[in-house]
Amino acid sequence: MGKPAEIAVADIGGTNARFARARRDEHGGLRLSDPVVLATGDYPDLPSAWRSFLEREAGFAPAGAAFALAGPVGDGPFRLTNAEWRFDPDRLPGELRVGEVTLLNDFAAIAHAVAGLNANHLFHLAGPDAPLPEQGTVTVIGPGTGLGIAHFRKHEGHALVQATEGSHIDFAPVCALDDAILAALREKHERVSVERVISGDGIVPIQAAIAAREGRTPSRVDPLSIWKAGMMGAEDELAARAVAHFVATLGRIAGDYALAQGASAVVIAGGLGQRLHEHLGAPAFHQAFIAKGRYTRMMEAMPLFLVRHPQPGLLGAALAHGI
Repeated sequence: MGKPAEIAVADIGGTNARFARARRDEHGGLRLSDPVVLATGDYPDLPSAWRSFLEREAGFAPAGAAFALAGPVGDGPFRLTNAEWRFDPDRLPGELRVGEVTLLNDFAAIAHAVAGLNANHLFHLAGPDAPLPEQGTVTVIGPGTGLGIAHFRKHEGHALVQATEGSHIDFAPVCALDDAILAALREKHERVSVERVISGDGIVPIQAAIAAREGRTPSRVDPLSIWKAGMMGAEDELAARAVAHFVATLGRIAGDYALAQGASAVVIAGGLGQRLHEHLGAPAFHQAFIAKGRYTRMMEAMPLFLVRHPQPGLLGAALAHGI
C-alpha cells in the first residue's frame, strides 16, 4: 500500500496564519502535523506565506489544500475581514501549484471540527451534561481577533454547516455601562457591531467606559496588557472588572444567537475563548446566557460547551476538504 495522501491545511486570521499537513492514518483517524505559525502581517498575500510554509516542510508535495479564512468566502475575488490579504478562487490553484483547493470561512471550519470532535475535546460549561445532540442546530461562537459565528445541524450522519457574518449585527446595550460603551464607540465608528465589543480589542472600550463613569484613568490601555492583568484578577481591579463584563456580554450574545438560530446546544470556540475557560465556567457567564425573560427556562435546558482541541480550524478545514 502506498503512503496515504497528505494535504495542506491552513487557518488564516487577521493576526496569524497557521499551516499544517493533514492525512488519514491506517485506522482512518485524521492526523495533523505540528502547525507552522506565521504572522499574517509579515506577508503581503497567501502565495508568499504558502512558499514560506513549504520551505519549512522540505519535500512536502500536497495533494490538495484547504484554507479556513477569517471573512466571507465568495466565488469571486474577496479579502480577509481584518487583514489585507486578497483571494481569487479561480487563480489560487495555479498560484499555489496545487490541485484541488477548498476555501471556507474560518468559523465554518470550526463548526465542521465541532461536529466531528469526540467528547474528550468538548469541555462542559453549563446546562445539561449530555453529548451534543444528533438532531437540531448547534451554534458555534468564539472571540479572537474578531468574532466568529457559525452553526450546523446533523443530517444522515453528515454535518450541514452554515457560515455567518453574525458578528456584524448591531450591538444592543442592556445596561447603563453598555450605553456608555456604545456611546464611546459611536464617536469613532459610523455603526457599532457586536464585534467591536466582543473581540480581543473590545476589552479597551469596555475598560475605558468603566473608568470614565468613575472619573478614573486606567493604568493599562493596550488590549494585551488589559487581558493579562484582568485575567489575573487581583493585580488590576479595573482590568478585572472589564474582563468580567466582557465575559457576561459574551454569555448574553451567545444566548441571543442561540435563540435566533433555534439552537439545541452552544459551543464556545476561538483562541480567546480557550484562554477564558475558567471565567466561562463561572456562574456569571451562564446567568447572562440564560437571562432571556420568558425563555429563561428553555435556555436553562440548553448545554454549553467549550472547544478544547488545540487546532479546530485546521481540523475543520481538513474535514471540509473531504480527506
